[in-house]
Amino acid sequence: MHLPSTSDLLLTAIRAAYNAGKAILEIYGTSWETSLKTDQSPLTTADLRSHEVITAGLHPTGIPVLSEEGAEVTSGTRMNWKQYWLVDPLDGTKEFINRNGEFTVNIALMIGNQPAAGVIYLPVAGSLYFGSKNLGSFRIEQPLTDEDMLEDTFSDLLQKSIKLPAIINSGPLIVLASRSHLSFETAGIIQRIEQRNKDCRMVSVGSSLKFCRLAEGSADFYPRFGPTMEWDTAAGQAIAENAGIKVLTWPERQVVKYNKSSLLNPWFIAYNPERIDPSDL
Repeated sequence: MHLPSTSDLLLTAIRAAYNAGKAILEIYGTSWETSLKTDQSPLTTADLRSHEVITAGLHPTGIPVLSEEGAEVTSGTRMNWKQYWLVDPLDGTKEFINRNGEFTVNIALMIGNQPAAGVIYLPVAGSLYFGSKNLGSFRIEQPLTDEDMLEDTFSDLLQKSIKLPAIINSGPLIVLASRSHLSFETAGIIQRIEQRNKDCRMVSVGSSLKFCRLAEGSADFYPRFGPTMEWDTAAGQAIAENAGIKVLTWPERQVVKYNKSSLLNPWFIAYNPERIDPSDL
């Protein structure tokens, strides 16, 4: 029996993310229904359609899927999984509703309690980010086509990719903040950094695109002192870490662990160790 390699699984996830992005864009160009989830966060038709496309695309792998929009899986069941997909079908629903283009499709391959590989697709820009522990992280800037998805092997996609980080930032320190969820505590540490670094600039960015900015080298620091869920961060963490970025809990500065009894993340910092020393924070 042939066991799929990480590159095989990444290709499957890339195709699933691309097809989900197409489905999202079909809805993006129309009017849509928005409702509220039990936690009062918005849910659109696009979230649900993307979830359906992704779960269908990942099904042939035989690996269980934990998705933000899927049926609830008990902690007793999922904590026994050695390998699983962790999916946010539409990360940045508020960005989608506001039509600013900064929403993403996130798919992570989890092994144990860590993200082993990640795929992030930006449907509006057509940009794709992916990475894994043995390969590193990459960006495809040129929008992919249906033909690419049907015919390209993983090696073909690598040839179209740029290895990350693609930029060595020697200019101002770039600090990222959530466009829609900036907490008082996060604003406080950003203010502290700005006071200590006169050559510093804060940039607001939506969704897991913040991890992509860190991975490509166009940003240096992303503190998140507020609630996020595991599916919000897993794919981005995989891509960022495999481009040299550190992601640690705050204030403990420990490895971020996944598949906990609660899927709520702790506060965390993600940073370029060449530009930020967390002991100075």
